[in-house]
Amino acid sequence: MRRLSAIHPASYTHTMRIVLITPYGREHRNGNWHTAARWAHFLREAGHSVQVQVEWDGRAADLMLALHARRSFASIRAFAERFPSRPLLLALTGTDLYRDIHEDSDAQQALELAHRLIVLQDRGVDELAPHLAAKTRVIYQSSPDIARLPSPAHTFEVLVIGHLRAEKDPFRPALATAYLPAHSHIQVTHLGSALSKEMADTAALAQSKLPRWHWLGEVPHKTVLKRLARAQLMVIPSVMEGGANVICEALAAEVPVLASRMPGNVGMLGEDYPGYFPVGDERRLAELLSLAEHDPGFYADLLGRARARRGLMRPEQEASRLRQAVAEFEQSAG
Repeated sequence: MRRLSAIHPASYTHTMRIVLITPYGREHRNGNWHTAARWAHFLREAGHSVQVQVEWDGRAADLMLALHARRSFASIRAFAERFPSRPLLLALTGTDLYRDIHEDSDAQQALELAHRLIVLQDRGVDELAPHLAAKTRVIYQSSPDIARLPSPAHTFEVLVIGHLRAEKDPFRPALATAYLPAHSHIQVTHLGSALSKEMADTAALAQSKLPRWHWLGEVPHKTVLKRLARAQLMVIPSVMEGGANVICEALAAEVPVLASRMPGNVGMLGEDYPGYFPVGDERRLAELLSLAEHDPGFYADLLGRARARRGLMRPEQEASRLRQAVAEFEQSAG
């Protein structure tokens, strides 16, 4: 593990030149990109100069903040070699935590090179060896409040948000609709682009066979938020998730969530949240969808727990935790 000569919490604010590495640029509009854009904003507000890059261009910086251990490894290694005594912070994504760091040597080396690791929910630390956990901070992502819009009159609107890719298990909610009772008013809408022709073909087939499931493809983020503002429920069926920002957005819109019980979702929603179903279990998901539609007590419980978790995911909280993680290095960088 590399060591800094002196790391003290800052007693003053030192303006730093920060390079923020994200493996996905603006055109991808995915979770990593949104995180990078938000973090750059928070750090600029604190007076730092921030360059967002997909790959480090080699220009001097006081500190590197990289998202994604494996995908950003070339930039991480180059910065560590050129500036061995300058702080390097690494934020771990879902594929990092729950796959890459257990089997990929680049990702494993990135963990050792970083002076500080950041995970996006409180169960993320469980995946790390003790010497790595000791240098890890939890920073929940956030969303500003989203004002409610009236829900549609004769539909119980359920949203799924995210690209169609294997880690997200995107067709589980579609399969669940086949088990809903005939009198249900549930309509499930999936917002997000297909990342392969095979996924697009499967979505088209599912839509033709399952009348309660609709795929709208890629839509602008403001449209996603507008749909969320009137939805009654969101489903996040992922197999692997580092700390989904769509959960923050759902809670910001007072939309309860049904989620697959896996560490990334439990770290966001809490151990005792009542809206979990086993990963890959569409029958149990269908039961929970039906309960949410027809049992006001269950729905109120979901909403109450969601409101309680919302406090962890406010922008001022995320900004404060991020700035504090950077501030720990301000004196040594200066």
